[in-house]
Amino acid sequence: MKKTLIIITTLLGYQGYSQSKLDGYIEAGLKNNEVIKQHNFDINKSMYALKEARALFYPTVTLNGNYTIAEGGRTIDIPIGDLLNPVYSTLNQITNSNSFPTLQNQSVLINPDNFYDAKIHTTMPLLNFEIIYNKRIKTQQTSLQTIELEIYKRELVKEIKIAYYKYLQSVEGIKIYEDALKLVKENQRVNQSLFKNDKINRTAVLRSDNEVIRIQANLETAKQTSTNAKAYFNFLLNEKLDSPIESDANEKLPNDLVVENTANREELEKLKQVKVLNETVGKLTQSHWLPTLSGFADFGFQDFDFEVNKDSRYYFAGLALQWNIFSGNKNKYKLKQVEEEAKKISSQTDNVRQQLLLQFQISQNNLKSALEQFNANKNQNESAKKYNDDITKLYKQGQAIYIELLDAQNQWVTTQLNTNIALYNSWIAYAELERANASFTLNN
Repeated sequence: MKKTLIIITTLLGYQGYSQSKLDGYIEAGLKNNEVIKQHNFDINKSMYALKEARALFYPTVTLNGNYTIAEGGRTIDIPIGDLLNPVYSTLNQITNSNSFPTLQNQSVLINPDNFYDAKIHTTMPLLNFEIIYNKRIKTQQTSLQTIELEIYKRELVKEIKIAYYKYLQSVEGIKIYEDALKLVKENQRVNQSLFKNDKINRTAVLRSDNEVIRIQANLETAKQTSTNAKAYFNFLLNEKLDSPIESDANEKLPNDLVVENTANREELEKLKQVKVLNETVGKLTQSHWLPTLSGFADFGFQDFDFEVNKDSRYYFAGLALQWNIFSGNKNKYKLKQVEEEAKKISSQTDNVRQQLLLQFQISQNNLKSALEQFNANKNQNESAKKYNDDITKLYKQGQAIYIELLDAQNQWVTTQLNTNIALYNSWIAYAELERANASFTLNN
């Protein structure tokens, strides 16, 4: 680890770009990314679902009314005449009067005719574990979606960083090829001058012409690569694909070491939340064996011919109890499914924990390798530059042949490219290690 720190310090003291611009791009990417917006929509939807679940604890009040007209159908026969007429007849004889009339038997329709009933109906759950656990499930689902959003944000940050470094890598590659093109064109001019003065043969001129063509082709390829890198980077930021990308030069990059901390990865937190959610589903399944109790109350008016008076008013209230005695072991088998799901989640957690630790170790090893490769390429680049300077002087003095000059220049260009590639590959490896360790601080 100490050796790694030395290599990192050496690398970061060599050349770099300030993170301020990159941090601004990351902030813009997290703000503008369409997938993040979609995740936020899902979270908002879950929050409303949670409020809906909470609303189930409150009473429900409805206004109900009906009016009926009826004719025919079943009736209730009331033999009031058969019961009272003999008594009334006897009373008339005793009193020697007709004070007690003769009554007719009555037949009343079961379906009320010209009858209205208007009431306010109120119901409220008093004891219902299904509602309680349903609210908990909605809360846990909201937390789960929030964790999934955090996972995507971290992945997006990594992709933005890698795309940024690849773009800077391509820009630096263009500069190297542009400098190389100036160099081979100068060689072309010198060789043409020497050929005119009969100091070299035509082969050197043709070779220098070919080098110009080769470097021009490589430069064009580097520009296309840079254009593609810029387009992809802007795509991640949800910007126009040809938007310019800014960078700060002559700044030191952070040189902190990454300590393994995969236990706090959101992927493990997600599985913990899934486990809790599954446990709540199990409790919900068990709650079906418990009774539910609710209360209800009606207050309203009912009468015939739309009459409204004190006798029309009424109230009706009560309690309703429901207790499932037998359901064909349906809930028992549901609970068995929940238990098997819990075993699966436990196995997934162990597997993911090992995968995350493996990812961290591989990323850490890749970073070490990239840093060592950069350090080696940097030393080779310094040697190649000195060698090229020496051969160039000898060639101008006529003490070296063009093949030696060409070989020295190609070595220098190649080591510059390799050093540039190794530099940004190191930062790409660092971004991957940062992602593997979830060490980037996300601003919520």
